Amino acid sequence: MPITEILERNARDFADDVSLVEINPGMIKNPRLTWKEYSLIETAGESYRNEITWKEFNMKANRFANFLLSRGIKKGDKVAILLMNCLEWLPIYFGTLKTGALAVPMNYRYTSSEIKYCLELSEANTLVFGPEFIGRVEEICDRIDGVSQLFYVGEDCPTFAESYDKLVTYCSTDTPDIKLVDEDDAAIYFSSGTTGFPKAILHNHRSLMHACKVEQNHHSQTKEDTFLCIPPLYHTGAKMHWFGSFLVGGKAVLLKGVKPEWILRAVSEEECTIVWLLVPWAQDILDAIERGDIKLDKYKLSQWRLMHIGAQPVPPSLIKRWKKYFPDHEYDTNYGLSESIGPGCVHLGVENIHKVGAIGVPGYGWEAKIVDENGNEVAKEDVGELIVKGPGVMKCYYNDKKATDEVLKDGWLYTGDMAQMDSDGFIYLVDRKKDVIISGGENLYPVQIEDFLRKHDAINDVAVIGLPDQRLGEIAAAIIQLKEGAVCSEADIEDFCRDLPRYKRPHKIIFAEVPRNPTGKIEKPKLRKIYCGESVVATQIKN
Repeated sequence: MPITEILERNARDFADDVSLVEINPGMIKNPRLTWKEYSLIETAGESYRNEITWKEFNMKANRFANFLLSRGIKKGDKVAILLMNCLEWLPIYFGTLKTGALAVPMNYRYTSSEIKYCLELSEANTLVFGPEFIGRVEEICDRIDGVSQLFYVGEDCPTFAESYDKLVTYCSTDTPDIKLVDEDDAAIYFSSGTTGFPKAILHNHRSLMHACKVEQNHHSQTKEDTFLCIPPLYHTGAKMHWFGSFLVGGKAVLLKGVKPEWILRAVSEEECTIVWLLVPWAQDILDAIERGDIKLDKYKLSQWRLMHIGAQPVPPSLIKRWKKYFPDHEYDTNYGLSESIGPGCVHLGVENIHKVGAIGVPGYGWEAKIVDENGNEVAKEDVGELIVKGPGVMKCYYNDKKATDEVLKDGWLYTGDMAQMDSDGFIYLVDRKKDVIISGGENLYPVQIEDFLRKHDAINDVAVIGLPDQRLGEIAAAIIQLKEGAVCSEADIEDFCRDLPRYKRPHKIIFAEVPRNPTGKIEKPKLRKIYCGESVVATQIKN
């Protein structure tokens, strides 16, 4: 069943129930009022808490779908979405799907050149963007091959785009008469390989529906559950966890901010029962409690039943601390890739907290194996590459047969992650085959940072690796080998890196020799041994 039918059903069966709530706590000036009370106060037309029902959600999606159809969008076209989390995000996503076109969510951290690259890679012909991206889009708007329509969501529409709000207001709210089936292409998400260049990951409606079923099976969402969504919706992790609530018509809260007090206040005031966190956010909450900045007895938290974490390895010590303050919480961790429609192809399971440190067992409807370089399954406790198989595996890397053939073999997705299985069948990550650094849930690609640093006149060679970090999981460290006789300080490098996006800047600078093997490749395992003692992921698991 196409995933759009779930929205139609929710709008029919739960028409007047709240589907989505958006909260922007950074705008709230009076902490003594509840967010619901504060939402009734208008200051310069700004809203601090907004909500829509399932009926309104579906009407918004239908309006956008009918507008796109009136503009010539047809089945198989691609509509890119470049928005921060907001109430319009998901209706735009589902409106696109209702036309038979593909939704193409984009990372809000992309630079102008990355936006252009991904739009052209996916062959998008339409871009929907928000106010945070005006400058970046304006820089490239007349140089994007294939993109003929730019729609702006927000006030004060720039001259190079058209106003989404004005255009869709009077469009029909009827469901478009577009026939969709499970095998129809639905969405393109972006990932990156070892070179750091994004790949366009193609999924069909069957994949999206499987993500709904996996999440609901793992975490038993009901109509009465409320899901707190903090991560960006462009990412498969946030959206596919929400899919479990979507499947049963449960409410979701979009919180625009990650401060510990905001998270706990959202749980309290919106009576959230399920919260998905990244390691840094969980760490910040615990630190705030232990400093005395947060008093748990000030919040209504008894209904909060599940805390789960994904996107990076989870230190067992963190969960031990968490259970100290929240002893009644169920806990789960999820492993997945955008190529496997996000989290859940492997998961720990709420009943297996005694196995914290493992990523878990194959998820609902999934198979998993650990294989050697010839594709043969290895013995338990031996290290090999983790491969997974199931209805949520991507169709392909769009327009990249070579890359597809490298990771899809006989229906199995080769993840590029090295792992081992214990005698009970639980899987542990050991190291990454790719040199991706996961810092605070975001992927950093060392080659991109290395290429940038090599432009510095004083640098002879450079290698970027991940170092363990208690809060972020990993941080990027640059090992820099200076040219003979060159003088350069850490402050000089930090100043040079200001031209990099903040999240890509190295957190640590080390001046030392960069070792290379006889074939000229950087010996990153040797660097990890010198500066980490062990592989980053293995160290976290063993602790």
